[in-house]
Amino acid sequence: MKKLLILRHAEAGHSFTGDDHSRTLTQHGQDQARQIGRYLLEFGPWPEMALVSDAMRTRQTCIWISHELGEKAVTPYLDERLYLAASRAMCSVINETPETVQTLLVIAHMPGVQNLSMELASPESDETAVLNMASQWPTAGLAVFDVAKPWAELDGRDAGLSQFITERNLLT
Repeated sequence: MKKLLILRHAEAGHSFTGDDHSRTLTQHGQDQARQIGRYLLEFGPWPEMALVSDAMRTRQTCIWISHELGEKAVTPYLDERLYLAASRAMCSVINETPETVQTLLVIAHMPGVQNLSMELASPESDETAVLNMASQWPTAGLAVFDVAKPWAELDGRDAGLSQFITERNLLT
């Protein structure tokens, strides 16, 4: 069973130049990303591949997660197609993942991460996790899916959501 981890970037500040693409993480956002990295290090699964939007806030989220993962961190693949991508576009990028990858981390933006996750969630998904994911997706929210089919065939209602992790979950 493969794992798909879909993460909304950590908290970002406002752009002083008006360029959304270059927004950076706040101190709180850096802390959120490190917290997700520590969670993955302790409980897994460890990503074997990371697809990351090329926006500054997603890249920085990945950097702080990688810092916590240490030698278990992977080199991210920056993909401009994930920047503010719609759910179908995000799914198309995921479909290109090599079958040798067993755990894939995708770091992107709202509303694409939430829309895609809702579309992927199969009837076998954890009901509480789906309801939490549907109601609100905070910064650094992480959906963990079990995927039984090839990446290229993933298209909707075919991945079991096992967990929806937020900062609030990690603090309790």
